[in-house]
Amino acid sequence: MTGQELREIITAKWDYSYDVQIRKTPGKIFLQVMWKYQEQASFPLSEVDYLAHLDTVGSYLAAMGTVDQVRKFIDQTTERPRLGKAVSILLNLGDRASEWIL
Repeated sequence: MTGQELREIITAKWDYSYDVQIRKTPGKIFLQVMWKYQEQASFPLSEVDYLAHLDTVGSYLAAMGTVDQVRKFIDQTTERPRLGKAVSILLNLGDRASEWIL
């Protein structure tokens, strides 16, 4: 998944280019769609840096084999990122979980 594809999925759902982060907790990995978005004046990344960040996250999602999970979750969720509340997507890594959760 490219950063541009990830951005298109997010903006198609929520109308803004929200930031995304991969977070690891004991035994679980989440993709979080954060409440800050690229169109905000206070957003800390330039357009180029934002797309590079999305490219990195997209490549991790592809390597973990979770691209379809993320697409499906975003398409079906009724949640929306809001101040202080990210949309958390639990990534089901199956048999490969031990490769990523160390």
